[in-house]
Amino acid sequence: MLTMDEALERLLARATPPTGATQDVDLMDATGRVLATDITSSINVPSVDNSSMDGYAVRTADGAALADGLPVSQRIPAGSVPTPLAPNSVARIFTGAEVPAGADAIIMQEQAVVDGDRVRFTVAPAAGEWVRTIGCDIEAGSRILTAGMRLRPQDVALAASVGVATLAVRPRLRVATFFTGDELAMPGEPLAPGKIYNSNRYLLRGLLQALPVEHTDLGIVPDTLEATRDTLRRAAADNDLVITTGGVSVGEEDHVKPAVEAEGHLDLWNLAIKPGKPLAFGGVRRGDASEAAFIGLPGNPVSSLVTFAFFVRPLLLRLAGVADVTPVRVPMRADFVWPKGDRRREFLRVRRNLQGGLDLFPNQLSNVLTSTVWGDGVIDNPPGQTIAQGDMVQFISFADLLT
Repeated sequence: MLTMDEALERLLARATPPTGATQDVDLMDATGRVLATDITSSINVPSVDNSSMDGYAVRTADGAALADGLPVSQRIPAGSVPTPLAPNSVARIFTGAEVPAGADAIIMQEQAVVDGDRVRFTVAPAAGEWVRTIGCDIEAGSRILTAGMRLRPQDVALAASVGVATLAVRPRLRVATFFTGDELAMPGEPLAPGKIYNSNRYLLRGLLQALPVEHTDLGIVPDTLEATRDTLRRAAADNDLVITTGGVSVGEEDHVKPAVEAEGHLDLWNLAIKPGKPLAFGGVRRGDASEAAFIGLPGNPVSSLVTFAFFVRPLLLRLAGVADVTPVRVPMRADFVWPKGDRRREFLRVRRNLQGGLDLFPNQLSNVLTSTVWGDGVIDNPPGQTIAQGDMVQFISFADLLT
């Protein structure tokens, strides 16, 4: 059996991001896309010294006169242009407003006592207090976003803060899914004897919606070799990756394996992970001699989720041009006992508790989808590793793993 690291290395070695192709998108549509070029700021942020408080702009050189009281020489709301501050006067100023030349500190309004047209202060300010200096957030000419990152709302907001209206991003990858098995029924249909509801269809659809892809769902395909081959050809013609679940073993009714071998090539990997031992990877030929990538996931739903998270997700992100595709592992305390480690690397479904530790779902079988709803992540447990109460383990949250 291949280790997970060996299989992922082989998979990513075949993932070559497209070169040259980019799309310019409006900032409103940029969240979730993969940035194609570095973004450099042409301006300082803030562009002028400004106040971080509602209060009064003062000259610290006025010293004791601030405590005795000084006249208000001007009022400066945000967006206005002030005049220089005259000695022995103060300026009423509001959050975000430009600090007038000559002023070197802001005193909060809560520390001011208004007496007619004069103001005195209960504190002695320090130079620079409550002043946001020019370029303290972003300096003109600095790089603020890096090519290969997947854009989050805060990244897009940062681009907006320096006046960038559009971003060059990688095109969305095109992914097709289909499902084989005459035993599959759709929710809403009566469940006849021998049938099961197709939960994997909804699982994959949701997982793909969280990634920068265009997804085509080709539905349930009849359990025949010709129907499977025909669907593979149609899927490969218009997509970069084709994903199926189940049907890649050697049984008489498992038609995906011979169909992919007839339409392209296939590697079958037995992975040393639990859940998720079987994984198929290959390619399906197109009419122009190029090919679409193919991945066949295990049929059990938890196995599908785990193999998607640790193999399909990084493959898609790498193909989309994302540089870092490794999920974050956080050391956390196990508040349970796992007395017998498996020879394979295990991904145990767990949930964080209010005491700062992790609780274990009692049933870790690969068909128990409820474990993924109850839990909020997995423990990456090495082969043969037992876990005692209080041991530190490697936790990966579903939020980080599946988005």
